[in-house]
Formats: sequence, C-alpha cells, structure tokens
Amino acid sequence: MSDCIFCKIIEGSIPSKKVMENEHVLAFHDIEPAAPVHVLIIPKKHIPTMNDVTAEDGETIAAVFAAAREIAAELGIAESGYRLINNCNKEGGQVVYHLHVHLLGGQAMGPLVAR
Repeated sequence: MSDCIFCKIIEGSIPSKKVMENEHVLAFHDIEPAAPVHVLIIPKKHIPTMNDVTAEDGETIAAVFAAAREIAAELGIAESGYRLINNCNKEGGQVVYHLHVHLLGGQAMGPLVAR
C-alpha cells in the first residue's frame, strides 16, 4: 500500500529503530512510547485490521506472536511480564490501518477492567 506508513517503514523509505526482522515481521520501537518498553510488531504483509485476517494468514499471525515472545526475552521483560495490544478500527483505537501489535513492558501494569 503506497500510502501506508508501516509499509513505507518495511520498504525502508521511512526510518525506524528496528528491534527484529525476519521474512514475516518487522518490529521497531514506538516513537511515542506508552511504557519503558514499547515495541510495534507488524506483519510484512499488508493486512489493514484484525477483521481482515484470513486462514491463509495463519503463519504470519503466528510469526507476530513468536516475535513478541522473542523480543520480550531479548529486552528482559519476559519473566516480569508484558502486555500485547491490538487495536481494531476507529472505536478500538486503531490509528494506522496496517495490522500491528503493541508490546508494552518494563513497568507494572494494572489489570484491564471493563467500565
């Protein structure tokens, strides 16, 4: 997608502070961190939202979660704990319409409770 900021980061036309890259995913530090550790994990395949994931994307989605586990270990937060967040569509808080998971950690986080 030519207008997708994450696709531009994947192609290298927009710089990022990479944490990990493989054939399926790219992970990089968020430019506006919400926690001491805040990494975005994105599939290299452009998938706009979680609603657009298909059965054919199974390997890609598995790679996103495997990357989260590996990055948490590398950054020293696997044992203390971390949070994974995916926002879907406007009311879910999605801003960039390229599937991504936020990996947050490095501090205690309270439980998410419905209001």
